[in-house]
Order: sequence, then C-alpha cells, then structure tokens
Amino acid sequence: MVQTGSEPGLLNKLLALIVGATLLILGFMFSVVVLAIVAVLGVIGFGYFWWTTRALRKAMRERPPAAVFDEGQVIIDGEARVVEGELLTERPPEQDAPIQR
Repeated sequence: MVQTGSEPGLLNKLLALIVGATLLILGFMFSVVVLAIVAVLGVIGFGYFWWTTRALRKAMRERPPAAVFDEGQVIIDGEARVVEGELLTERPPEQDAPIQR
C-alpha cells in the first residue's frame, strides 16, 4: 500500500468524530419529526374517515341485514326443498331469463 500523505492528526480525528456525531443526532431528530408528522396525519385521516361514514353506520344500526339471528341460529328468508339429502334453492323467475348483453 502506497501512502501519499501522513496519517490524520489528533485534531482531524476529533473533528471527524464531532461532525459524525452531529450528523447522527440530526438524522435521529429528523426521523422522529417525520414519524410524528406521519402519526398526526394518520390520526387526522382516520378521524376524517370515521366522521364521513357516521351516516352509513347509523343506517346499518337502524336496519339490520336480511338474515335475522334467533338465539344463535340464522334464519334466511327464502324457499328450499330437500331432494336426496341435498339442499336445492329455487330461483325467482327473473333470474331464469338469459342475460342480455
């Protein structure tokens, strides 16, 4: 290995240590600030979503789904008949028509 200059002195090493430590601390502070901004934006976004969907949640509470729960069992409104142990459901007449494209 060929050396073209002398080794850095104590002052250069100390200066490099101070600059490196300063950059490390500034990088950590910057990452904390960015994390705080992302957290605040996330809370604001969640609040906006919650606020805009409040009417939908109210409508869902007032009108339950079509399946009614009765003591842990689901009651589905419709017709069905058992043929050889299989459950076949009847479709309404409008579903038997071919699809118009």
